[in-house]
Amino acid sequence: MKSRQEQRSEETKEQILKAAGTLFAKKGFDSVSIREIAKDAGCSHTTIYLYFKDKEALLHQLSMPSLERLYKQLLQISLMDTLTPEARLKGISREYIQFCLENRNMFDVFFNAKSTRVDELEPELEINKLRLEIFALMKQVLQDCLSMPDDELLLNFSRTFYYQLNGILSTYSYLHESIPVLMKRLEPTFDLSVEILILGFKEKISQKGNE
Repeated sequence: MKSRQEQRSEETKEQILKAAGTLFAKKGFDSVSIREIAKDAGCSHTTIYLYFKDKEALLHQLSMPSLERLYKQLLQISLMDTLTPEARLKGISREYIQFCLENRNMFDVFFNAKSTRVDELEPELEINKLRLEIFALMKQVLQDCLSMPDDELLLNFSRTFYYQLNGILSTYSYLHESIPVLMKRLEPTFDLSVEILILGFKEKISQKGNE
Protein backbone atom coordinates (compact mmCIF):
# COMPACT_ATOMS: atom_id res chain seq x y z
CA MET A 1 0.00 0.00 0.00
CA LYS A 2 1.32 3.41 -0.96
CA SER A 3 2.00 5.98 1.70
CA ARG A 4 0.22 9.34 1.70
CA GLN A 5 3.41 11.01 0.56
CA GLU A 6 3.72 8.63 -2.40
CA GLN A 7 0.08 9.20 -3.30
CA ARG A 8 0.50 12.99 -3.13
CA SER A 9 3.64 12.71 -5.23
CA GLU A 10 1.83 10.75 -7.95
CA GLU A 11 -1.11 13.16 -7.87
CA THR A 12 1.23 16.13 -8.26
CA LYS A 13 2.98 14.48 -11.19
CA GLU A 14 -0.33 13.76 -12.89
CA GLN A 15 -1.49 17.36 -12.33
CA ILE A 16 1.72 18.63 -13.91
CA LEU A 17 1.32 16.35 -16.94
CA LYS A 18 -2.33 17.31 -17.35
CA ALA A 19 -1.52 21.02 -17.18
CA ALA A 20 1.38 20.64 -19.60
CA GLY A 21 -0.71 18.68 -22.09
CA THR A 22 -3.52 21.24 -22.01
CA LEU A 23 -1.15 24.18 -22.46
CA PHE A 24 0.92 22.51 -25.18
CA ALA A 25 -2.25 21.73 -27.12
CA LYS A 26 -3.69 25.22 -26.65
CA LYS A 27 -0.64 27.46 -27.09
CA GLY A 28 2.01 25.28 -28.73
CA PHE A 29 5.01 23.65 -27.12
CA ASP A 30 7.45 26.49 -27.74
CA SER A 31 5.10 29.15 -26.36
CA VAL A 32 4.59 27.53 -22.95
CA SER A 33 6.90 28.14 -20.01
CA ILE A 34 7.55 25.95 -16.99
CA ARG A 35 6.10 28.71 -14.79
CA GLU A 36 2.83 28.64 -16.75
CA ILE A 37 2.61 24.88 -16.33
CA ALA A 38 3.30 25.22 -12.61
CA LYS A 39 0.58 27.85 -12.24
CA ASP A 40 -2.03 25.68 -13.94
CA ALA A 41 -0.88 22.61 -12.02
CA GLY A 42 -1.14 24.44 -8.70
CA CYS A 43 2.49 24.00 -7.71
CA SER A 44 5.74 25.95 -7.76
CA HIS A 45 7.97 25.84 -10.82
CA THR A 46 10.71 24.32 -8.70
CA THR A 47 8.38 21.41 -7.88
CA ILE A 48 8.17 20.52 -11.56
CA TYR A 49 11.93 20.02 -11.67
CA LEU A 50 11.62 17.39 -8.95
CA TYR A 51 9.73 15.22 -11.45
CA PHE A 52 10.86 16.40 -14.88
CA LYS A 53 14.24 17.63 -16.06
CA ASP A 54 12.76 20.11 -18.55
CA LYS A 55 9.93 20.69 -21.01
CA GLU A 56 11.31 18.02 -23.32
CA ALA A 57 10.97 15.47 -20.52
CA LEU A 58 7.32 16.50 -20.16
CA LEU A 59 6.83 16.14 -23.92
CA HIS A 60 8.40 12.68 -23.77
CA GLN A 61 6.19 11.52 -20.92
CA LEU A 62 3.05 12.88 -22.57
CA SER A 63 3.71 11.56 -26.06
CA MET A 64 5.78 8.38 -26.05
CA PRO A 65 3.21 5.90 -24.64
CA SER A 66 0.61 6.89 -27.24
CA LEU A 67 3.10 6.96 -30.12
CA GLU A 68 4.48 3.57 -29.12
CA ARG A 69 0.97 2.10 -29.20
CA LEU A 70 0.38 3.62 -32.63
CA TYR A 71 3.67 2.26 -33.95
CA LYS A 72 2.82 -1.25 -32.77
CA GLN A 73 -0.62 -1.05 -34.42
CA LEU A 74 0.85 0.17 -37.71
CA LEU A 75 3.60 -2.42 -37.60
CA GLN A 76 1.05 -5.18 -37.11
CA ILE A 77 -0.84 -4.03 -40.21
CA SER A 78 2.36 -3.69 -42.24
CA LEU A 79 3.26 -7.33 -41.51
CA MET A 80 -0.07 -8.80 -42.64
CA ASP A 81 1.21 -10.86 -45.56
CA THR A 82 -2.33 -11.98 -46.38
CA LEU A 83 -3.03 -8.44 -47.57
CA THR A 84 -1.75 -6.78 -50.72
CA PRO A 85 0.65 -3.83 -50.22
CA GLU A 86 -2.12 -1.45 -51.26
CA ALA A 87 -4.52 -2.94 -48.71
CA ARG A 88 -1.85 -2.61 -46.03
CA LEU A 89 -1.30 1.04 -46.96
CA LYS A 90 -5.02 1.69 -46.75
CA GLY A 91 -5.13 -0.02 -43.35
CA ILE A 92 -2.21 2.06 -42.09
CA SER A 93 -3.91 5.22 -43.36
CA ARG A 94 -7.15 4.44 -41.58
CA GLU A 95 -5.36 3.52 -38.36
CA TYR A 96 -3.30 6.72 -38.39
CA ILE A 97 -6.34 8.89 -39.13
CA GLN A 98 -8.40 7.25 -36.39
CA PHE A 99 -5.56 7.58 -33.87
CA CYS A 100 -5.17 11.29 -34.61
CA LEU A 101 -8.91 11.94 -34.45
CA GLU A 102 -9.11 10.15 -31.11
CA ASN A 103 -6.23 12.35 -29.92
CA ARG A 104 -7.22 15.46 -31.86
CA ASN A 105 -6.34 17.80 -29.00
CA MET A 106 -2.84 16.35 -28.76
CA PHE A 107 -1.84 14.87 -32.13
CA ASP A 108 -0.13 18.08 -33.22
CA VAL A 109 1.98 17.90 -30.05
CA PHE A 110 2.60 14.18 -30.55
CA PHE A 111 3.99 14.64 -34.06
CA ASN A 112 5.24 18.20 -34.38
CA ALA A 113 6.56 19.55 -31.07
CA LYS A 114 10.39 19.60 -31.23
CA SER A 115 10.18 17.58 -34.43
CA THR A 116 12.97 17.08 -36.96
CA ARG A 117 13.20 16.42 -40.69
CA VAL A 118 12.11 12.98 -41.86
CA ASP A 119 15.51 12.42 -43.45
CA GLU A 120 17.42 13.23 -40.27
CA LEU A 121 19.85 10.35 -39.78
CA GLU A 122 20.53 10.59 -36.04
CA PRO A 123 17.88 12.58 -34.15
CA GLU A 124 18.79 13.38 -30.57
CA LEU A 125 15.38 13.05 -28.95
CA GLU A 126 13.83 9.62 -28.43
CA ILE A 127 10.46 10.96 -29.50
CA ASN A 128 11.91 11.96 -32.87
CA LYS A 129 13.44 8.52 -33.31
CA LEU A 130 10.00 7.01 -32.81
CA ARG A 131 8.34 9.52 -35.13
CA LEU A 132 10.86 8.64 -37.83
CA GLU A 133 10.21 4.93 -37.28
CA ILE A 134 6.51 5.55 -37.90
CA PHE A 135 7.33 7.50 -41.07
CA ALA A 136 9.80 4.82 -42.21
CA LEU A 137 7.14 2.15 -41.76
CA MET A 138 4.73 4.09 -43.97
CA LYS A 139 7.50 4.60 -46.53
CA GLN A 140 8.31 0.89 -46.61
CA VAL A 141 4.71 -0.11 -47.31
CA LEU A 142 4.46 2.58 -49.98
CA GLN A 143 7.67 1.22 -51.51
CA ASP A 144 6.10 -2.24 -51.58
CA CYS A 145 3.09 -0.78 -53.42
CA LEU A 146 5.26 0.88 -56.05
CA SER A 147 8.04 -1.74 -56.36
CA MET A 148 10.64 0.99 -56.56
CA PRO A 149 14.07 1.60 -55.03
CA ASP A 150 14.57 3.45 -51.75
CA ASP A 151 15.67 6.72 -53.33
CA GLU A 152 14.93 10.45 -53.26
CA LEU A 153 11.78 9.99 -55.33
CA LEU A 154 10.37 7.49 -52.84
CA LEU A 155 11.12 9.92 -50.01
CA ASN A 156 9.21 12.65 -51.84
CA PHE A 157 6.31 10.29 -52.52
CA SER A 158 6.26 9.35 -48.82
CA ARG A 159 6.19 13.00 -47.81
CA THR A 160 3.30 13.58 -50.19
CA PHE A 161 1.43 10.61 -48.72
CA TYR A 162 2.01 11.98 -45.20
CA TYR A 163 0.85 15.47 -46.22
CA GLN A 164 -2.31 13.96 -47.63
CA LEU A 165 -3.09 12.19 -44.34
CA ASN A 166 -2.63 15.39 -42.40
CA GLY A 167 -4.78 17.31 -44.86
CA ILE A 168 -7.60 14.89 -44.06
CA LEU A 169 -7.04 15.48 -40.35
CA SER A 170 -7.19 19.26 -40.71
CA THR A 171 -10.52 18.87 -42.52
CA TYR A 172 -12.04 16.84 -39.69
CA SER A 173 -10.30 18.35 -36.66
CA TYR A 174 -13.62 19.78 -35.47
CA LEU A 175 -15.91 16.80 -35.25
CA HIS A 176 -19.68 17.04 -35.39
CA GLU A 177 -20.23 13.30 -35.24
CA SER A 178 -18.69 10.42 -33.34
CA ILE A 179 -15.41 8.98 -34.58
CA PRO A 180 -16.87 5.49 -35.33
CA VAL A 181 -19.68 7.07 -37.37
CA LEU A 182 -17.27 9.35 -39.22
CA MET A 183 -14.82 6.53 -39.95
CA LYS A 184 -17.57 4.27 -41.26
CA ARG A 185 -18.95 7.03 -43.47
CA LEU A 186 -15.62 8.19 -44.88
CA GLU A 187 -13.48 5.04 -45.04
CA PRO A 188 -14.34 4.57 -48.75
CA THR A 189 -13.18 8.14 -49.40
CA PHE A 190 -9.98 7.61 -47.41
CA ASP A 191 -9.29 4.42 -49.37
CA LEU A 192 -9.99 6.19 -52.66
CA SER A 193 -7.47 8.89 -51.79
CA VAL A 194 -4.82 6.20 -51.36
CA GLU A 195 -5.73 4.62 -54.70
CA ILE A 196 -5.49 7.99 -56.47
CA LEU A 197 -2.12 8.76 -54.90
CA ILE A 198 -0.72 5.38 -55.93
CA LEU A 199 -1.97 5.87 -59.50
CA GLY A 200 -0.37 9.29 -59.59
CA PHE A 201 2.90 8.00 -58.20
CA LYS A 202 3.00 5.18 -60.76
CA GLU A 203 2.35 7.66 -63.56
CA LYS A 204 5.19 9.84 -62.30
CA ILE A 205 7.52 6.82 -62.23
CA SER A 206 6.45 5.97 -65.79
CA GLN A 207 7.13 9.54 -66.97
CA LYS A 208 10.54 9.50 -65.35
CA GLY A 209 11.35 6.22 -67.06
CA ASN A 210 10.50 7.75 -70.45
CA GLU A 211 12.75 10.77 -69.98
